[in-house]
Amino acid sequence: MRSVRELNPIICRNMHDRNQEGKPFERRVFLRSGVIFTGAVLASSALLRGAGTKNKDEEKETEVGPPEDLMREHGVLKRVLLVYGEVLRRIDSKQDFPPETLADAARIIRNFVEDYHEKLEEDFLFPRFEKANLLVDLVKVLRAQHQAGRQVTDVTMRFANLQSLKNESERGQLIASMQQFIRMYNPHEAREDTVLFPAFRKIVSPHEFDALGEDFEKKEDELFGEGGFEKVVDQVAGIEQRLGIYDLAQFTPKM
Repeated sequence: MRSVRELNPIICRNMHDRNQEGKPFERRVFLRSGVIFTGAVLASSALLRGAGTKNKDEEKETEVGPPEDLMREHGVLKRVLLVYGEVLRRIDSKQDFPPETLADAARIIRNFVEDYHEKLEEDFLFPRFEKANLLVDLVKVLRAQHQAGRQVTDVTMRFANLQSLKNESERGQLIASMQQFIRMYNPHEAREDTVLFPAFRKIVSPHEFDALGEDFEKKEDELFGEGGFEKVVDQVAGIEQRLGIYDLAQFTPKM
C-alpha cells in the first residue's frame, strides 16, 4: 500500500510546517485534505467511466437501421428530382444547360435508386410485409411503380443528349418522361417514409432488424465501394454545381 507521503505530498508538507512552528497538526485539516483528494480520484474515475460510456453511445448512434438507411437514400432521389425540375424549367424557358448533367442524373437514378435502393425494398421489405399480411395493397402499388419508373428512366436515358434536345419529337418524349417520374416519385417516396418504413419494425425481430442493416451496408459496399452513399451524394452535388443550383441560400424567399 502506498504511504500518505506518496499519495499527497502537499498534506505532508503541511504537517511538517505545522510541527516546525510548534503547533499541533489539526485532524480536521488532514480529513478535509483527504476528502478533497478522494473526491478528486472518484471524480476522475467517474469521468473515465463516462467517457467510455459516451464513446459506446456515440458508436451506437452512428449505426443506421434499415428504414433510416432507405430514408437517407430517398434524399438522394429527392435531389435528383430537383435536378430534373431545373432541367425542365430551362427547357421551357429556352435556356441552355449541359446535357451531360441530365444524363449523369438519370444514371444515378438507374444505378443507385433503381438497381440498388429499390432492389433492397423488393428483396427484403416487400416480401416480409406480404408474409405478415400488412400493408399488402400499398406494397402492390409500390412494386408496380418501381417497374413503371424503370420504363420511364429508359426513355430519359435514351434522350438525355444534345441531339435529342434539338429534335422536337424526342425532346417532347424526354420532357414527358421527366414529368412522369417526378409526379410519381414525390408521393411514392413520401408514402414509404411515412407509412411503410415506420411499420417495418413491427414485423421483424430486433436481431433480424440489426442483421438487415448489416446486409444493406455490405450490399452498398459491394456495388459502390466503401462509403458508397457519400460518393453518390458527392456526384449529385457535382451535378447541382454544374447547373448552378447547389447553393442552398438561393432558394430562400426574399422578404
